[in-house]
Amino acid sequence: MIRLSKRLLYSIEAVLDIACHEGPAPVRSVDITQREGIPARYLEPVLQELVRDNILTGIRGPAGGYRLARPAEEISVGDIVRIVQRTEAGEDPMADPAESVLALEVVRPLWTELRDHVMRRLEATSIAQLRRKGLRALRVR
Repeated sequence: MIRLSKRLLYSIEAVLDIACHEGPAPVRSVDITQREGIPARYLEPVLQELVRDNILTGIRGPAGGYRLARPAEEISVGDIVRIVQRTEAGEDPMADPAESVLALEVVRPLWTELRDHVMRRLEATSIAQLRRKGLRALRVR
């Protein structure tokens, strides 16, 4: 099941912030920290992870920062979730062998169905869709 963590939320927020503020210059991590309130100690490792997995491109130097590595329409929230989940260590209760009939026949299938439903929804939601909502929200402020 998808585990909602600070790291996951910060990853999605950071990519969305970069998408909402893209322009001729790359988006600096210090600007993301100021706008989104993401602590720098969380942000830099998250950004580097997203660069390694081709969600973002990192530009070095004094005028450096981050850009989307692909068009926003081609990056899904599900992409980000999979990357973060892969790097987060945690107990996966679904990995334990179930012994009871109720666990095997009722409870685990329910959780599997819910997980699959949530992932389909996240896969169907692009950063471009969230950017449209984000830009509207930023204009309202």
